[in-house]
Amino acid sequence: MSGGGAEAIAWSGPEAAPVVALVHGAMDRAAGMARLARKLDHRARVVRYDRRGYGKAAGHPGPFTIAAHVDDLLAVLEGRPAVLVGHSLGGDIVLAAAARRPELVLGVVVFEPPLPWVAWWPTQSASSQAARGAATTPEDDADTAERFMRRLIGSARWDALPERTRAIRRLEGPALVAELRDLATAPWSPDEIAGPVTIGVSEHARPHHRRATAELASWLQGSTVVELPACHHDAHSSAPGAFAEHLIGPQLDALRNR
Repeated sequence: MSGGGAEAIAWSGPEAAPVVALVHGAMDRAAGMARLARKLDHRARVVRYDRRGYGKAAGHPGPFTIAAHVDDLLAVLEGRPAVLVGHSLGGDIVLAAAARRPELVLGVVVFEPPLPWVAWWPTQSASSQAARGAATTPEDDADTAERFMRRLIGSARWDALPERTRAIRRLEGPALVAELRDLATAPWSPDEIAGPVTIGVSEHARPHHRRATAELASWLQGSTVVELPACHHDAHSSAPGAFAEHLIGPQLDALRNR
């Protein structure tokens, strides 16, 4: 199977079941979706993969545009209709995929996707700061990736990572900076999204993610907003059961009842 720029493509679950594609966010990888996949693969054919520039695809030459990430997702699916699930920046990718190939979309689930192209998006958010990262040399992008990770997981956890792991994460800097810069322009239009959309938000969401959820719901008429209690932005890995049951489960139930 060809996945374009994707690597570590992992399929699980019954081959005859509806396909669910899990698309990770910035500075994540297929492994970050493993716990969620295990909560789904009794009732769905689940696929997850390392996006170009991340994990086993670190060092990919690019480009790291949302359009290129959509190319990879479609290459992974190889024409299979699927429920598209995107965490964080992965949400922007699956919405762009739904706009481009609506006939392949059984449903869409997004969780706190960034909207840096809107005027009110905070300039001090992690994504905005990374998008402004210098790119004079590869080392500059690597430093940007490290700053992003330190803000995401804390300096103590970053410093405790094995040296090889930190080196790989720094290698992901070019993908991080380029894809976030590409989001300066909206990668999809609300009137291009036709299928059912579920928008997830965590109880402890940052204010800009909560506002983005409300804005998305106003753009995407007929979408459903679901709040996951006692969760943060990492709900796909910290609360995979709730994520699967309350966000993806209703989409699968609707398919079964068609």
